[in-house]
Amino acid sequence: MNKQKTGRKFHRQRDQRKALMRSLARNLILNEAIQTTHAKAKELRPFIEKLITKARVQNVATLRYLRSRMDDTAMNKLVKEIAPKYVDRPGGYTRITKLTVSGRNAASHARIEFVK
Repeated sequence: MNKQKTGRKFHRQRDQRKALMRSLARNLILNEAIQTTHAKAKELRPFIEKLITKARVQNVATLRYLRSRMDDTAMNKLVKEIAPKYVDRPGGYTRITKLTVSGRNAASHARIEFVK
C-alpha cells in the first residue's frame, strides 16, 4: 500500500530544497521576519522550530548540530539572542500571516516572523 509523502518539492531537487530551507532559515534568524510564498513559509515553520528547540539546550552536541545546518553568524544569533527568549515556551515560536496575492504569478505571499 502506498503512503502519502509529506513535504513540498517546489520543483527542485533534494540538494536545492535543502539549500532553500537553509537560506530561508538563515534570513529569518538574521532579520527576524521575512516575506515569502505561503507554501515556503509553511514548509519553513517546522524546520526553524526544530532548530530553536535544539538551541534552547546549549551544549557542545547542540552547537555542532546547529553548525552543520547553518553558518556561524546565524548560529550565534540563534543561540545567544533568539533561543533564550523561548526557554519557557513549549513550542509555537513562529507566526505566519497571509498577505496579498502576487499579480505576476498569482502566488499567495505570507510573512513569517518570530512570536514575541
